[in-house]
Amino acid sequence: MKKSIIVVAALLVGFASFGQKKKDLINEVAKLKAEAAEMRAKLSKIQKANELNLQDSLQSFSYAFGVSIGNNLKTVGFDSLSYNAFAIALEDVMNGREQMGLEDCQTEVQKTIQLIQDKEAKKQSAEGELFLEENGKRAEVVTTDSGLQYEVLTKGDGAIPTDQDKVKVHYTGMLINGKVFDSSVERGEPSVFGVTQVIKGWQEALQIMPVGSKWKVFIPQDIAYGQRGAGGGMIPAYAALIFEMELLAIEK
Repeated sequence: MKKSIIVVAALLVGFASFGQKKKDLINEVAKLKAEAAEMRAKLSKIQKANELNLQDSLQSFSYAFGVSIGNNLKTVGFDSLSYNAFAIALEDVMNGREQMGLEDCQTEVQKTIQLIQDKEAKKQSAEGELFLEENGKRAEVVTTDSGLQYEVLTKGDGAIPTDQDKVKVHYTGMLINGKVFDSSVERGEPSVFGVTQVIKGWQEALQIMPVGSKWKVFIPQDIAYGQRGAGGGMIPAYAALIFEMELLAIEK
């Protein structure tokens, strides 16, 4: 009899425990559902905040300002940014609670830009030197004392310009990876300029090139644009360059 009572008591305790666990589970599920609903509401709010309306004057200005800054960053060599830190900095400035002084910020910006540019310069310079070294091994390529290289595509028999002349030239300029950065051929109109009004590599090539010639010219960075680069970043600092040049005439 005692054993029966004990068994019944144990069963009652077990059912009670099971019932409590079931209740706890139901409460937990309800809590998770509530948290999920709250999260969906927050995500919806974030998505609405991220919607861009360029018809709104403030949003239009803000977007335009971002594009301007982004282009400036790309020009000096940046390809990424901590957007969260950038947004926090803007908000801090607007609320007068900057975490860095303006002078320290300017120093940090200049230092980082210089590091990126130095790194890119070393890369460009090394790539250019290697390219020219290998290119100079080709039998059809002539290398001058300055390091200028040229390959005759069409042999002209006209006069050779001097540093006092103006010339008419068709050309296509490209980086050593083949990317075109400028082309009078694409514009459909030759360029006219004084022989001394162009980079040193061009000056040298033009003064050994007969009218009627078409050459492929390979220019080391030190007689191209060197440290400064050109074209608003299209020609990086220390970049070796390739030009297909056709000397059409000496202008009178």
